[in-house]
Amino acid sequence: MPISSFMGLQTSLRGLIAHQQSLNTTGHNIANANTAGYSRQEAVLTAMNALVVPANSVITGAGAQLGTGVDVTQIRRIRDTFLDVQFRSANMQLGSAATKSNSLEQIELSFAEPSDDGINKLLEKYWAAWSNVALAPEPEQAREAVVQAGNSLAAAFQIVHTQLTKVATQAQAEYDRITGANGDVEIWARELSELNDTIAHAVIVGQSPNDLMDRRDLLIDRLSELAQVSVTNLESGAVRVDFGGVTLVDPAVAGGFTWPQTLTTPGGKLGALQDLAAPTGPALSFLRRLDAIAADLVTRVNAIHSAPGGVNFFDPAGVTAERISVVATAATVVRGSTRDAGRNDVANALAQLRYGSVDRSYTALIAEVGGVVKSNLNTEANQQSLVDAIENRRQSVQGVSADEEMTNMIRFQRGYQASSRMMSTLDQMLDTLINRTGTVGL
Repeated sequence: MPISSFMGLQTSLRGLIAHQQSLNTTGHNIANANTAGYSRQEAVLTAMNALVVPANSVITGAGAQLGTGVDVTQIRRIRDTFLDVQFRSANMQLGSAATKSNSLEQIELSFAEPSDDGINKLLEKYWAAWSNVALAPEPEQAREAVVQAGNSLAAAFQIVHTQLTKVATQAQAEYDRITGANGDVEIWARELSELNDTIAHAVIVGQSPNDLMDRRDLLIDRLSELAQVSVTNLESGAVRVDFGGVTLVDPAVAGGFTWPQTLTTPGGKLGALQDLAAPTGPALSFLRRLDAIAADLVTRVNAIHSAPGGVNFFDPAGVTAERISVVATAATVVRGSTRDAGRNDVANALAQLRYGSVDRSYTALIAEVGGVVKSNLNTEANQQSLVDAIENRRQSVQGVSADEEMTNMIRFQRGYQASSRMMSTLDQMLDTLINRTGTVGL
């Protein structure tokens, strides 16, 4: 089969188009170098099918194959799915640790220890006030001071109760916000469903919607912070997303996603919020410990104070941190077991409660709170380091390198210039062939 004289022009044109598309892809990468979730792309160049050139003689055999140029077969997205799985698993654990750390720090701040307003310091002042009552020969002012110290101590218990309850309430409110109507889960699930439809339609017609796939992966990364995520790739190009033990996004169901649902194995931020809001969570568990300390304080103080004349210092019904209150007044504060002005055995006995079970229990509680907070902060820091390391590995694969893209830009520019020069040379040859062949004297 004869070869057209214009075949070289077509080959050069393919080179121009291929290098132009490669340059366009490079420009797209550079433009999105700082776009969250973007995966760098590359134009895949493939040699065109060769043209069989028949032999001109029997010596050369059946002939040869003549290349016909280059073609861009696809714009490929550079991404490592294994690293995506690793990142999402680590991100789920980080979401849990970070949420717990935030709430535990609020719990620690609720106790306000050490400070002059903390229960520990107010307990010291309360016991010291009883010592003053025992020492005062005319104890009217000392009695007023012990009542005020008791009121301050009771108020501190109530404040800590309010703060700890607030931590649990806020955790439940945040969980409801994320999982409720128009919350993050529903919004992202709806967008994932829409992306699934668009991507599937593009794949059917042979397109590679890389940017849409990046957006879909970014949403899945965000979901992984909230709960355990598992992704199944479907032949249509869509994905099925399992979230917290239930199927969240599935092209096979009406609407493409199902929400709300009850998560069976949430993990991540949602799992941490559930734990924090639960009665067995740290906030309410510490609150029960505080209630026990308040009850111990009320019981021990009243047992000593009411023995001589049946007068309670604290309200005997207020045996929780929320309800503890002082019912005694300066006039009813008991100094001794008899009306004898020299008797101070009751005040002494109350003063000697210092460093007793109430103080020891409260000190142990504060030490446990501090230990839990420190342990969880260490866990969060370790998990953050792991997530950062995996993300760095992901970016080394899918991230845009300005230096690399500049090198590619120069490489494709040179290729474009060479193809252009080749076309100009062929044009000159054809001009000679068409306009000058057969002219005598040339």
